[in-house]
Amino acid sequence: MSPAILLTFIIGYFLVLLVISWLTSRKSSDNDTFFVANRNSKWYLVAFGMIGTALSGVTFISVPGKVGAPSGDQFAYFQFVLGNAAGFIIIATVLLPLYYRMKLTSIYSYIEHTLGQWSYKTAAGIFLISRTIGSSFRLYLVVIVLQKFIFDTYHVPFAVTVLICLLLIWSYTFKGGLKTIIITDSLQTFFLVSSVFLSIYFICRSLNMNVFEAADAIKNSSYSKIFFVNDFLGSHLHLSKQFLGGLFITIGMTGLDQDLMQKNLSMSTIKEAQKNMFSFTGVFVIINIFFLSVGALLYIYAAKYGISVAKTDYLYPTIALKYLGVIPAVVFMLGLTAATFATTDSALTALTTSFCVDFLAFDKKKDLNSKAMVKTRHLVHIGLSGLMLLTIVIFNSINNDAVVGAIFKVASYTYGPLLGLYSFGLFMGNRQVNDKLAPFICVISPVVCYFLSMHSAEWLGGYVFDNELIIVNGLITFVGLLATSTRKATVNNSVIQ
Repeated sequence: MSPAILLTFIIGYFLVLLVISWLTSRKSSDNDTFFVANRNSKWYLVAFGMIGTALSGVTFISVPGKVGAPSGDQFAYFQFVLGNAAGFIIIATVLLPLYYRMKLTSIYSYIEHTLGQWSYKTAAGIFLISRTIGSSFRLYLVVIVLQKFIFDTYHVPFAVTVLICLLLIWSYTFKGGLKTIIITDSLQTFFLVSSVFLSIYFICRSLNMNVFEAADAIKNSSYSKIFFVNDFLGSHLHLSKQFLGGLFITIGMTGLDQDLMQKNLSMSTIKEAQKNMFSFTGVFVIINIFFLSVGALLYIYAAKYGISVAKTDYLYPTIALKYLGVIPAVVFMLGLTAATFATTDSALTALTTSFCVDFLAFDKKKDLNSKAMVKTRHLVHIGLSGLMLLTIVIFNSINNDAVVGAIFKVASYTYGPLLGLYSFGLFMGNRQVNDKLAPFICVISPVVCYFLSMHSAEWLGGYVFDNELIIVNGLITFVGLLATSTRKATVNNSVIQ
């Protein structure tokens, strides 16, 4: 597949995004448009666009790759997806009503109201660190593919490739923000979903199978095991670990994350936001089944034609770009680009919103949409793009593991304290935290979890942690807050706030 052809399609793709950006922001590009899309988004557009944001290039490449990983994952990831679905339902029924009742722009303002300033800044800081790392990992995944199959041909350095990608994302989001992203993410989700189905079609055609024969081949292969219920202590693939990890990581990475919640808060009513979440959940589960199926078919294809790769993350791009032909290669590259840039553009907008609201107090300013405030937002947007560039370059120099494992490992450590903070605010209304100690507790908890994960087999009779470590992390934070809290004074059986 010619790198020039791939590059031409990607350039054309971004030109379309720039046109959409111009159309959506030509009438209004103020801060209210950027942060909450004037709170008039359509739920069905948000629901469809969120699929691309939630899946990202990690799902697109790493999930199919891990189906045949040496660790024997097969379809174990679907256990995690079922936990995700349960988490989305909890978000829709518990957290969204809370956010709408308080009319929040940044969801971390809830912590300010319930726990205090130090806790509030800690929660917002955790999000900034977590989302910067997570989004950088996701963008890194697509950049290494672009580098390997396009930019290496032109001897473009890796750092320059990252810079080009971030400049392109910045160019179509810096004016319209969330209002633009809701439209562009819907388009990108269309490309992502189409690429999955077309990939299955092209692989089946290359294997001389129809869809039903492919389904039988997957079912009868050594890649189709879904539920792992043996070796609870030693297996990280055990159903309970995957399901609970998926549930709580979803609550942390979605429900307590400004990125995806910002889109939900852009709708006019809570009912529309809940319709969005429920419909999104159903499609999310179904589309992940197809991603896993792509993985199984890729390994069947690789076995038939004697294809081997150095990393599981390289399997899908190698076959799509080198073996299936021109059209499948273009379809793959558009799908991958759409998946990853849908995540990154949304993250940059959310990071900018959180920094402006949580640290620069934009929500407390009377002149939110003044030229000076808009200029400040632009500078924050540029600064966070630069921070992401630096993070990706550093990660490229040290990465050894499959990216999907790295992202959720990081999430287990950084989102756990958010679970503890929000849980305390929700369930301990009669207790007052020692606000100044909250930052220390939120740092100590991940450190304890790190050492626990390193020595769990030795200390806990062979038990091996996986994504469920986020539960322990949140629990340690909760207990720390509780141990240092005091009972609130009451007057006539009412708690004084």
